[in-house]
Amino acid sequence: MAKTTAPATPDTSTATDPKIDDSLSYEEAFNQLEQVLARLEAGDLPLEESLTLFEQGAALAALCARKLDEAELRVRQWQPGDTTAPVESWREGA
Repeated sequence: MAKTTAPATPDTSTATDPKIDDSLSYEEAFNQLEQVLARLEAGDLPLEESLTLFEQGAALAALCARKLDEAELRVRQWQPGDTTAPVESWREGA
């Protein structure tokens, strides 16, 4: 009796859906992004691996941007009138 096997299901967590840990700190995500960029800039990767890294890098960049937006929101909440002080007028100890 011949055994029949079900067709293998594709791994959907690869290039089309990069999994990035949202609990990473900004610094951790940025460091990972730098590593991805360094590998991509080396230019010696197969196309599929390059695409996977590009998508991972895009997801890491989005996470970094989200973390920066969250930090900006926290800073704005500390300032009166929800305004930010221009860098030129900021003085240490003022």
